[in-house]
Amino acid sequence: MANSIKIRAKLKGDVTEVKALISHPMETGLRKDKETEEIVPAHFIQDVVCTWKDKEVMKALWSGGVSKNPYIAFKFGGAAKGDIVKLAWTDNKGESDAAEAEIK
Repeated sequence: MANSIKIRAKLKGDVTEVKALISHPMETGLRKDKETEEIVPAHFIQDVVCTWKDKEVMKALWSGGVSKNPYIAFKFGGAAKGDIVKLAWTDNKGESDAAEAEIK
């Protein structure tokens, strides 16, 4: 699922606000396919981690209860303009992706 993350990071005062949109089906494993009536297998993001200067600044543990194509926003302190933040996810099928953004 390469290039599944759109990420932005903006410094406001001394706080960095990170916003990201992740393209992912986020299937719970409980929905039936309308045509075949078979259960659609679970396929969801399990963890999302954001790092800055090799420090974990945010970690989220998700399940099938999160909507398709999830949006995430959070803030952290200590960064400066020009620093790089990295957001990465891993799902229950072992797929993963990561993206970086320069703090503006």
